[in-house]
Amino acid sequence: MEPMNSRARGYKDAVKALNSLQSNFATIEATKKLGPSVNRNEVSLREVYEYTRRLGYKPEDFNKLNLIHVTGTKGKGLTCAFTESILSQYQGSNGPIGKIGLFTSPHLKSVRERIRINGQPINELKFAKYFFDVWDRLSSTESSPDEFPHLQPCNEVKPMYFKYLTIMSFHVFMSEGVDTAIYEVGIGGHYDSTNIIDTPVVTGISSLGIDHTFMLGNTIESITWNKTGIFKKGVPAVVSEQVEHPEAIEFIKERAKERQVSSLEIVSPNILPTHQKLGLAGDFQRQNAALAVKLAAIRLEKLGVPLDELPNYEEALLPDKFISGLEKTQWPGRCQIIKDKPGFEKITWYIDGAHTIESMAVASKWFAQQMETSKPAANNIKVLLFNQQNRENAGDLLVKLYEVMASSKFRFNHVIFTTNVTWSSGDYNADLVSMNTSKDLVDKLVVQKMLAGIWSELDQKNNASTRKHILHEIETSANFIKSLTNEADVDVFVCGSLHLVGGVLVVLDNEHD
Repeated sequence: MEPMNSRARGYKDAVKALNSLQSNFATIEATKKLGPSVNRNEVSLREVYEYTRRLGYKPEDFNKLNLIHVTGTKGKGLTCAFTESILSQYQGSNGPIGKIGLFTSPHLKSVRERIRINGQPINELKFAKYFFDVWDRLSSTESSPDEFPHLQPCNEVKPMYFKYLTIMSFHVFMSEGVDTAIYEVGIGGHYDSTNIIDTPVVTGISSLGIDHTFMLGNTIESITWNKTGIFKKGVPAVVSEQVEHPEAIEFIKERAKERQVSSLEIVSPNILPTHQKLGLAGDFQRQNAALAVKLAAIRLEKLGVPLDELPNYEEALLPDKFISGLEKTQWPGRCQIIKDKPGFEKITWYIDGAHTIESMAVASKWFAQQMETSKPAANNIKVLLFNQQNRENAGDLLVKLYEVMASSKFRFNHVIFTTNVTWSSGDYNADLVSMNTSKDLVDKLVVQKMLAGIWSELDQKNNASTRKHILHEIETSANFIKSLTNEADVDVFVCGSLHLVGGVLVVLDNEHD
């Protein structure tokens, strides 16, 4: 890794350097062949401690951020969004909450979305500044060659993509004076890069499921062990009801005792008023909202907010600010509906980044419900736009989607499998570049053809097609609309990957680099 030169360095320079830290496809495949390695996970986490030391921080320094740490298989990012929105209602000159930081992943359109302050991604100027603060500091400091031989030479070796952004987020929040920081775990929990947090205010776990089996194991017990790794001694833990995997509760209780948490609460969505409105669509959001209510209340109680001004769980009563926070929560790419985009006036886009079996089930159910309740959709053309480039269970996701739709009265008229390449030139937007896929497989549409074959077996009446890039699909849709009668509308369900969702949003907004 060559050091950056001394010329003025802006946001595009930062994104280019950041993209150079993505692990390449060949490395990932070689690692998979080695099999799961706890030792490698331990080494990886030790690296985060070492890099933060070289930045001048100790883990206990981050306690001043009053961290809320959240993991889970599905809903963890949405829980963080609800929590942020609730706490933001307590900001202001007389409010107990100051600056709120939020670290989440992945991003949709811009990498800046991963590091937010007071609900907004940090701007390009600040992103570049803090990115190169970290870059330059790590280029000019040393790690012990005996203890960290794989980090040599220190002026060249940098953390991998997610790890770098995690470390950078701590630096941003400390520098910007954040006094409440919400952290979404990347993968798992025990060995995740975010798990250098020393003493958070509270830890939370959303719904659990079978995912990332290469790293976390293929049983609910092994996955629960990893997720509960964020539990800390003397810190309260709050966990969603585990509807899909109720057996996980006993594992969670065992780990809570082992990790010596101060308290463990299992949260039911029944703590919310029956008809509580939420800013995010989908019945399943009630569970995420309930978890967020508990997390936010614990933070506010520690700030001295009187108990009579906090939620009354027994009577399912929420203070006005909690109600407002839940209603105002926004999170693009999750159960998002977009209508009347210029040039696409007759298309309604139903967008969800579902990419696990559990999330695919709920997203598909949400789409089917929208078809039943949002408008008279019986005569509308229905299109599925799908991709999942990285996961070995991409076919299983597709089967789950088909099963849910088959149980409804709706069918797709057209099914299209695209890559995540953004533009017809074969380029990605810089913020959307993914080096974790095989370029050869993408160019030859290997995954797309495989998925099309699976769908054709599931639905022999529906011929699936493939596309080389997102713009091609959207242009095809536009031309298709023009061939229809004026009365016809089109409903497009976009799912399978947050990378696909981000690309679609960029194309719809015509945000070419």
